[in-house]
Amino acid sequence: MSCPSDTSAAPATALNLPPEFEELTGMVEADLKAVAALLTRRAHERLLLTRREYRQLHRDLLSRLSEAVNETMAPLTAECR
Repeated sequence: MSCPSDTSAAPATALNLPPEFEELTGMVEADLKAVAALLTRRAHERLLLTRREYRQLHRDLLSRLSEAVNETMAPLTAECR
């Protein structure tokens, strides 16, 4: 069973790093996409997800991972120090 390949959609929650970390945005986004894709693929293989479930899980994972990074990094600005 092959996995759907539509994993390029932007997350519902965009990654917003503080200015001090802006140059890392592309690399962090790529890593988050890789983690979400890996977990989604494994869930698809083990749980036989439908295409709709697969896409929804991928979007949810990517969005929540982005939210977690945003919330954790937000206080790490020069203004907050």
